[in-house]
Amino acid sequence: MSDGLEELRAICLALPEAVENAENEMARPTFRVRDKIFAWYMDNHHGDARVGVWCKAPPGVQQMLVAADPGRFYVPPYVGPRGWVGIRLDVESVDWDEVSEIVVESYRMTAPKNLAKEASV
Repeated sequence: MSDGLEELRAICLALPEAVENAENEMARPTFRVRDKIFAWYMDNHHGDARVGVWCKAPPGVQQMLVAADPGRFYVPPYVGPRGWVGIRLDVESVDWDEVSEIVVESYRMTAPKNLAKEASV
């Protein structure tokens, strides 16, 4: 089982003007569009023993996903109260199509309108 970073990187960097940013080797990779984060890779954040990605989600989607499958989705610390959702990448079978849909939606919520229109799954 991979840590999911390469797969996540391929999804994120395929989006218009998306870049990966980590301030130093110890920092967690973030994926940004025009310096605004739309996806944040996490590996054992504060000892939580999870590998995942945090993404923005439309109102109500975080609660729906977590309630439907708490083994794959979670409310991340800090940004969870603002609607972000955590997606586990350390589970037996990651649904990369679903991850891609959530990442693209987060990108669309973050990017300027002209770029958001260009994003597709």
